[in-house]
Amino acid sequence: MTNRIHDSLQDDHHLKVEESMTAEKWQAIIDNDATYNDQFFYAVKTTGIFCRPSCKSRVPKKENVCIFQNAEQALRANFRPCKRCKPTGERLPDSEWVALITEYIEKNYMEKLTLETLADMSHGSPYHMHRTFKKVKGITPIEFIQQIRINQAEKYLLHSDRTIADIAMSVGMPNTPYFITLFKKKTGHTPKEYRKLANKVHKSEGM
Repeated sequence: MTNRIHDSLQDDHHLKVEESMTAEKWQAIIDNDATYNDQFFYAVKTTGIFCRPSCKSRVPKKENVCIFQNAEQALRANFRPCKRCKPTGERLPDSEWVALITEYIEKNYMEKLTLETLADMSHGSPYHMHRTFKKVKGITPIEFIQQIRINQAEKYLLHSDRTIADIAMSVGMPNTPYFITLFKKKTGHTPKEYRKLANKVHKSEGM
């Protein structure tokens, strides 16, 4: 019974959060209006980050935004504080910030990703984001993106009959010659060679 009441309260709370978006609040977000700071906080579902209304980050899509009365609510809903506007008054640890960027790359590797895209998404500057990412992960954001894309391409080569061009497109690299060059640089083989070798190994293991 207690759990049911708790779930019901959570549902009510969720509804209140969603219903509290008004034209006035949306305008405050668009205008980065500091007079609304501490009156409400907004979170962006696609990035997992929440901000003050005055945050100078790029304006998100309205349908991806939800509103919270305070920072504690946003934290309880598993959103992380923006590194730029610091809605909790504290600095987000570098490791958490990089974890957020890493997660975004892993989910969106097939899209066009640049330092500017990642900086916008994570509410930081490209230079600072690049430096912090390398410090935490040991590689640059671009190297990490390439690593994820090549790993995914290997899976497609092993487990599908898709063409090289189709695989390149699927992992976010529409330029097939560049994809082949990068794949060889990272694995020591062209995609075609890699598939051939993998099939040979598979056949010999089957025997």
